[in-house]
Amino acid sequence: RRDLLAEFGLPDEEEPLIGIIGRLTVQKGFDLIEQAGDWLAAQPLRLVILGSGERRYEEAIEELGRKYPGRVAIRVAHDNALAHKIEAGADAYLMPSRYEPCGLNQIYSLKYGTVPVVRNTGGLADTVKDADADPAAGTGFVFNDYDPGAMKDAVSRALAAFADRPRWEGIVRRGMEKDFSWEASARQYVDLYEKALRKRGRKW
Repeated sequence: RRDLLAEFGLPDEEEPLIGIIGRLTVQKGFDLIEQAGDWLAAQPLRLVILGSGERRYEEAIEELGRKYPGRVAIRVAHDNALAHKIEAGADAYLMPSRYEPCGLNQIYSLKYGTVPVVRNTGGLADTVKDADADPAAGTGFVFNDYDPGAMKDAVSRALAAFADRPRWEGIVRRGMEKDFSWEASARQYVDLYEKALRKRGRKW
């Protein structure tokens, strides 16, 4: 976390650090981030954004960084090493995709102990459980409607949880314990195959 803050020239303070990585397109929700940019910069958090894509969104996030130095840091680039540094060093990861067939960044975030804040769509819905809706099993914060207000609400809920350190640490731990490996998937396929065989009255 300290190394990431130094990389972007941000102060090392107690406020949560939120990371965003991705192609700067509508699919990845950058129209929501553009609309909510001033609001995000006014919250008790620091924001780092890495990505490249449509020029209008590159210009929008660069302007956001210029308006809020010390609070919002921008890198318009494709940089895999820095992307993993953000995943590992941020406290939370914002992924407000319009649609997301699978999604990998939220899975990286869970493994790194970075709490995902995502929209309830596709692979994001499959891999992140809302910590308010399911306090015992929640691993992140999920919003449904594709609009800035719903995203702001999810971010606000994440900030409230961050202020409750024991609760936040529980969310982090549950996320890190998730197993989305091929080994886990293979076990599920084997279980399904065995159930099908039992239904037909056969054995391996």
